[in-house]
Amino acid sequence: MTLQFARLGFLLVALVSGSTGLASAQTAVDLRAPLPKISFEAWHEAGDSDRWTEYYVAFPSAMVSPSLENNSVPLRVFIPRGKEGPFPSVVILHYWGAKDIRVERSLADRLAERGIASIIMTLPYHLGRTPAGYRSGELAIQPDPEKLRFTMAQAAVDVKRTVDFIETRPEFDASRIGISGTSLGALVSALAYGVDSRLTHSAFILGGADLAEILWSSSLVVDAREALRKRGFTFERLRAELTDVEPLTYLPARKESPAFIIGGKYDTIMPPASTQALIEAFDKPKTLLLDTGHYGGIFVQSRILKEVTNFFETEFSGKDYVPPTRVFVPTLRIGVQASAPGGFDIGVGIDLWKSRGAVGFMGTAMLTPRGPQLFLGAPISNGLSFGIVGGTNRIGIGLLWSRVL
Repeated sequence: MTLQFARLGFLLVALVSGSTGLASAQTAVDLRAPLPKISFEAWHEAGDSDRWTEYYVAFPSAMVSPSLENNSVPLRVFIPRGKEGPFPSVVILHYWGAKDIRVERSLADRLAERGIASIIMTLPYHLGRTPAGYRSGELAIQPDPEKLRFTMAQAAVDVKRTVDFIETRPEFDASRIGISGTSLGALVSALAYGVDSRLTHSAFILGGADLAEILWSSSLVVDAREALRKRGFTFERLRAELTDVEPLTYLPARKESPAFIIGGKYDTIMPPASTQALIEAFDKPKTLLLDTGHYGGIFVQSRILKEVTNFFETEFSGKDYVPPTRVFVPTLRIGVQASAPGGFDIGVGIDLWKSRGAVGFMGTAMLTPRGPQLFLGAPISNGLSFGIVGGTNRIGIGLLWSRVL
């Protein structure tokens, strides 16, 4: 199984809802209030391995959407084999646009090996909750704060009802329930963690907080941002509109709770300012910042899942997890280079060297249609760097505009 971080794309959320009668799209929801009790159907076995037995169960979402497919929330449950329960457990949330749950199953497999159960929950309008005629996640982003409020709330209450389900099963230790999400899943995890104190531990992969900042800065929501501006929304108005579903509204109550945050230093999809806002929401979170953007984690996929597993195993046992100070991951760039006398070149590159100072000097080997080149310089702003460009038989002054993968 591979951790396909290239598909971990964040994307905010517009998972426009799910089912049974708690609220409609026009109704405000108190996210901290307990949900109405329901009876869960019996699960049935769906597979096994030498490490786990897999079960399937579904329940009606507590918020009703126009889509029948979206109104049922499927869970994939993994119970460790050959170990004695009740087991601590982790709710796992996938990334935006997921077409399968291979990444999440890989984490579930690692957790089961350590004696930890897991529950993979499908987010609204994804996978089996996708209406006919649409791609998984296609309905995820809508430039409408009212819909965003509703869909963020729906995703969060789906997690709350998943925790309700966990509390009904004797296989689980209800005093040790974690949550882990990637990208979009990390955003939903942060909100759910803030509103449900039954979740005792959290791990956020390429996630953040401050939804308005993400909508206003992310490189993947340009169209939605422009649509909001055309409707007269400013950054301040958008932030005010999203207060009720902003993770930072609720996370102060969890300030001392165990949290592990993994971010990309050069992420343009989940802005580093949003990752930092999530870090600052906790007193002493464990952090791991990668020298890459949103997609570069694919090169250390196994290590990231290993560290998330280490975090839950260590913290569930009452010990203090210590993250690695650094995980080596190549910094890959795609960009446009302009130099005198060389002219313009489009290329891909890898950072050979980066300074650790405030200026951030870098040395990048670029592969261009005219052959390999070396760029030595320092960033100016917004992906633009100034420096020296060296190629075959020529050296000159140049600019490099690039995005880190």
